[in-house]
Amino acid sequence: MRGPDPDRTPIDALTERINDAVSGRPRTVVVAFLIVSLVFAGGMGMGGEQQAGTDQFTADVEEQDALDAMEEDFSRGSRESGGSTATLFVSDDRNVLSKPSLLRMLTAQERLEDKDELRVSTTTGPASIVATQLDPSADTAEAQRRAVERATARELDAAIRRAANNGGIGPVSTDFTAESGSAEVAQVVVQYDTPPAASTGQRASIQTRTVDVVGGVEGLEPGENVVVFGDAIINEEVNQLLTDTAIIVFPAALLLIVFFLVVAYRDPVDLGLGVVALLMTLVWTFGFMGYASIPFSDSLVTVFPLLLAVGIDFGIHIINRYREERAEGAAIGEAMRLTTDQLTTAFFIVTLTTVFGFAANLTSSLGQLQDFGIVAAAGIVFTFLIFGVFLPAGKVVLDRLREGTRFPRFGTAPLGREGSIMGTVLPLGAKAARVAPVIVLVVALVAGAAGGAYGTGVDTEFSQEAFFPDQEKVDAYGQLPEPLAPSEYTFMRVLDHLEEDFDQGFIGSVTLYVQDRDVRSNVALEDVDRATRDPPDAFASENRRAEATSIVSVMESRAAADPEFAAMVDRFDTDGDGIPDREVDRVYDELLSSAHGDRARNYLTADRSATRIEYTLTADADQAEATAAANAVAEDMRLDATPTGTLVVNQVVIDRITESAIRSLIVAFLLTAAFLMVSYWWLESRAVYGLINLVPVLVTVGLLAGSMRYFGIPLTPFNAPILSVSIGLGVDYTVHYMHRFVDEYEAGRSVEEALLITSRGTGGALTGSMLTTVCGLGTLYLALIPLVAEFGVLLALGVFYAYLASIFVLPSVIVVWDRTASLAAPVANAVTR
Repeated sequence: MRGPDPDRTPIDALTERINDAVSGRPRTVVVAFLIVSLVFAGGMGMGGEQQAGTDQFTADVEEQDALDAMEEDFSRGSRESGGSTATLFVSDDRNVLSKPSLLRMLTAQERLEDKDELRVSTTTGPASIVATQLDPSADTAEAQRRAVERATARELDAAIRRAANNGGIGPVSTDFTAESGSAEVAQVVVQYDTPPAASTGQRASIQTRTVDVVGGVEGLEPGENVVVFGDAIINEEVNQLLTDTAIIVFPAALLLIVFFLVVAYRDPVDLGLGVVALLMTLVWTFGFMGYASIPFSDSLVTVFPLLLAVGIDFGIHIINRYREERAEGAAIGEAMRLTTDQLTTAFFIVTLTTVFGFAANLTSSLGQLQDFGIVAAAGIVFTFLIFGVFLPAGKVVLDRLREGTRFPRFGTAPLGREGSIMGTVLPLGAKAARVAPVIVLVVALVAGAAGGAYGTGVDTEFSQEAFFPDQEKVDAYGQLPEPLAPSEYTFMRVLDHLEEDFDQGFIGSVTLYVQDRDVRSNVALEDVDRATRDPPDAFASENRRAEATSIVSVMESRAAADPEFAAMVDRFDTDGDGIPDREVDRVYDELLSSAHGDRARNYLTADRSATRIEYTLTADADQAEATAAANAVAEDMRLDATPTGTLVVNQVVIDRITESAIRSLIVAFLLTAAFLMVSYWWLESRAVYGLINLVPVLVTVGLLAGSMRYFGIPLTPFNAPILSVSIGLGVDYTVHYMHRFVDEYEAGRSVEEALLITSRGTGGALTGSMLTTVCGLGTLYLALIPLVAEFGVLLALGVFYAYLASIFVLPSVIVVWDRTASLAAPVANAVTR
């Protein structure tokens, strides 16, 4: 059954209007587009504060909301309301616990606490703990410094051993032993009493000024033997990393793209027009983001290379097809009318199918992937308008201006013309389809299926470290002149310290949030203590006890420094395990009213209805293992405990990534399949053309999934859209090829002849587009951010696979369909008789 009259469809009406505007009023079209560009330019930069790092993906995640609520519960009613933290990594190759080094740390702590503008509430570190062993009443950095100054070498060694044996010396490197009393690196934690509404920039300013104060202490050299690191500093540096990446990648991409456009266009006028169209696409998209209040982020970096890829493809097709018509003798207006008449439908189909691929990310539960889908979908529509309307109109205006003048002529021959090298290579797929189409198709399908099956084992990853650059790449780029040379990144030094000196990852802990009315009951402290005994392998431990900080560890530190409090603990301990099991509320009262009160309030809420336990992880523990270990310990507790913390939130995001990637892939495929079938049924009364388009696309997706695993590229929130996007990229190439084939085939040519013409004509444009796009996207590999570099590799591979599938696989699919239809026709006729 045939569909509605294909001679007049909405797409035909759209094509006719574009033809009339482009050929009849090209100058009006150009001026109108330039005015709209100025309007969009007004929205650039209005999207809000730039986002980078993991925080952009955890917004609106329930587990992150729970983590925020926990932090608010523990800060409510305490001096730290709002609050932020910085850590000083102090190193000394000889001994960071020597008397001079301890005095330097305490001097730095004293100066920080004395600077009112820094809003420092407390400072703690190994020097503080050693000082309280010497003088339990020393509750300020100044008093602690005096205690260390008065101590003899023997007294200092004894104090270090007592501290090590009574709850620990504090955060020192793993080379520490109580017998030697020495270590190479120590951490000093600085707590700031910042307002709850303080911005990241304000917190970063305070933490950065901390560097200046510490640098004023004789013997401490920031960047050498002391590194100041804080949450706001890392946010600032990760944002700077995004900027540094853009500074390196965009110029490189622009140079390569311009180079290949020169090769493809071979005409400076056409080149200039194509570059202007690309810039307009970026302006429109950035402007849309501003008006829609969508901030620029890591995940949106990849949108723009995608738009450039599709724009380059559309531009080369327009110019190449126009040159074909001009070579046949058509006038300027008529040649462009024939070009847009033939290509607008293909552009429209490509645009909508690509929009489906992008918009499928709206099904994700992650806000950043939804933003990606919105921006990319809007951008591809802008690309269609600019390259499908503005560029043809601009080409007509420019060619009419230089017609009849002495303006020199440059390369005007179409790519892939017969007799050229490209014209000899491109028909190989059509020739193979004539000789052995079934073999080609079976090999392609097996390769795609094998790649897809292999790709199901791809790893997943989501952590702050995934955004950190490779140090070798930073060092190499450091040789570049300004402004290409990257900044100095503190977090690289910190990561080295954590991994090499403290045997832990960048985020080295998970938290159990215990919210239970029985927190103030007699069983509470024993249950918390039991949760640190015989820990899972993912938790760092010593003597079968987890390295954890809790209200129990604070109590033990107080007992080690205060004999009276230690006697109280013994009095309320009926079973002799060192943990009070009666009058727990009185223990809390005494603990909160002491010098350890601020530390205790970090682990016990003001209403004593909640507590928390922070576990240190081993360096090789991954997120899944850490989350599973926290869940296991929580289930064994009598109190109601919930695992939380950054690693747990990250693991939840990973789970959602996998779910989103699969869901968006299915949605994109179903929407694309339905649209292609309806479109070709409406246009050509042959829905099967839509199915033919999808076979090479499936091969592309399968090969790309397998390549991810083969090249060791994990699935992340950054590249999660790649599989659904690859459908749009694949359709971009197959639709151009298929649409040209249908034009030639429906005009009365044989399948073989139509395939040869298509392979040389459209194949040449596809080749130019592929080379430009792959090299342009390939420059993302230069990015400092590994996630951006990996996504660039995947995009380049996706485009390359889509090109190969359209040129070498699609012809065989078409021939197999034609021969199958021919064999089935007599049977169908016999049945109907």
